[in-house]
Formats: sequence, C-alpha cells, structure tokens
Amino acid sequence: MESEVADTETARRYEQFARDEAPGRSELYGEFAAGVARDEDLLTRIDQLPIVKRQPNLLFAAVRAVTGLAASYDDFRQRFFSRTDQVLDIMRRRATQTNECARTAAILPVLGELDGPIALIEVGASAGLCLNPDKYRMTYRDVEGAALQSVGPEGSPVRLDCTVEGRPPLPKRMPNVVWRAGLDLNPLDVTDPDDVAWLQALVWPEQTERAERLKAAIEVARAEPPDLRRGDLTRDLNALLAEVPDGVLPVVFHTAVLAYVPDEERQKFVDERMSQKAVWISQEGQSVMPLPGGPTAYDSGKDRSRFLLAVNGEPIGLTEPHGGYLRWFAHTL
Repeated sequence: MESEVADTETARRYEQFARDEAPGRSELYGEFAAGVARDEDLLTRIDQLPIVKRQPNLLFAAVRAVTGLAASYDDFRQRFFSRTDQVLDIMRRRATQTNECARTAAILPVLGELDGPIALIEVGASAGLCLNPDKYRMTYRDVEGAALQSVGPEGSPVRLDCTVEGRPPLPKRMPNVVWRAGLDLNPLDVTDPDDVAWLQALVWPEQTERAERLKAAIEVARAEPPDLRRGDLTRDLNALLAEVPDGVLPVVFHTAVLAYVPDEERQKFVDERMSQKAVWISQEGQSVMPLPGGPTAYDSGKDRSRFLLAVNGEPIGLTEPHGGYLRWFAHTL
C-alpha cells in the first residue's frame, strides 16, 4: 500500500507513545505502538475512526478485550486483522476511561488543607473510583522509600503508595467528604460485568499492582456505588454544582480529561472554573492544560510525560499519569 494513504498525524501519535509514554511503564505496549506507527495497512483501518478514537490506549485495550493479550507486535497485528470489525466497533463505543485510584494520592495534600465539609465532584469520572480518596489507605514516601506519613482507614483494601519530592503539606487527616458525585459522557457501572471487564482491559499488561488496586477499588465502590451522571463538562457541570448542599465547599477535580475536549470547549471550561467559587483541582497533560504563559516551564527532560497538578489554574506540582509520584514545587496553596 502506498505510504500517502496513511495518516501521518496518527503515525506520529503512536511514535510519541512509544517514545515518551511507554518506557518504564510497558515494554509490550511500546512495541505495539512502534509497530503500529510503521504499519500502513493498520493505520489505514484506524483512520476510519474519528481522530479522538485513534488513541493507542484505546486500540490496545480494544484488541485485548476482543482477543486477549497479544505476546508480540506480530501477534497483535494478526489478532487485529482477524477481528477488525469487532475491534473498531469497541473503539467507537468505548473510551479510554482509565480509572486509576492511585491518582488520588496527589490531590489529597490539597484536600487536607481545605476547611469544613466538602463536596467532591469529578468530571470524566468513569466508574467513580477516584471519588473515594477518604476510603483509601495512603502512605507517602521519600525518594529513598522511607515512609513519611500514612493516613486513611487502616482496614481499607486499597493501599496506595506515593513517592514525593519537594515539601507538600502531607495530610494528617482525611478530608470530611459529605457529598460526592461524578460526571461522564459514558459513566461505567461497577456492578456491570462488561464495564468492569473494560476497566480491566485498560490496565497496562505489566502493571499487575494496578490490576490489584483496580479490583480493590471496585470492591470499595460496590459497597456504596457512586452517584454518577451522564453529561458533558461544559454543559452539565453547573447544574451538578447547584445540587451541592448549603454550607458545603464544592471541589471540582479531574485527571486526563482535557486531552479529549476540543480546544474551544477546553478554554471555555477553564474560564468557567477560574470565574467560579468552587475549588478546582486539575491533573492534566502539560501540553493540553491552558495556562497563562503556557506550560513550557514544566515540559522538559524526564518530566515531559508527567501530568501538571494545578489548583484554581495555578501549577503546584507534577504527577505520574497512573499515580504513585508527586513532585511538589508550590510554596503555599
């Protein structure tokens, strides 16, 4: 097949994944991504989908959900072409709703500094597993691995470790969460076996600890299923905020959501958050978070693939996309 039929932007997307996102996290997915970037026939099939549906994570999870985990790129390619229609159908219907509860360890230092009862509202909530930070046991460690602080229910089945650099205000208590709800275009149900299977397919293959955390977080959520609403972050969030009880501080947070929002809507969302009284906590890719002066000061070297943590639009740290690390550079909140 002639090279001009391939969408070079899609190829670059997979090259970037292999270069920046997979190393140290998944050698297998790095191999898959590098292979897809050079595979004109496979790229042509992916390019049948809308741009937002061509993501590496979505493709890898869809093939895994339909055929099981491939052992090599050649195996992956054979599986894709043996069940192409089913894989593409899942990619159209599903989204990369990675619901990594370990991300909550990075926002807990912020939540711990807030006074009074709070209402947690997550946009892009997936199955709502990040709405339960106060139900998880968290241990913060220095770069040498020494424990600095532990907090949260000792009997929780979810045990989170977070390595910290800098001097974040390590929480000594859990926040007083009295109300919580999530907003998502396609909420996932922790009691639905198909939705749970999709969440499991989204976990990268070498990350067995993530798979165990997911299982435990689903167990916690099933005991008290989260209040999840179907809706769009720019059109439906204000109505949800209006439901927060009087005397309760609203806290809106999100992780890895803005990359899937068109530029104009993304800016509208950010402008609304900056103009309202709710506390706003974001963990987003450095290239997609609209900030005064841009994100370039934080986008360098080993930190390139890390998320930018910000409160009310002010950057305060960098975090790992799948949790477990917080580099703090804020002096105060």
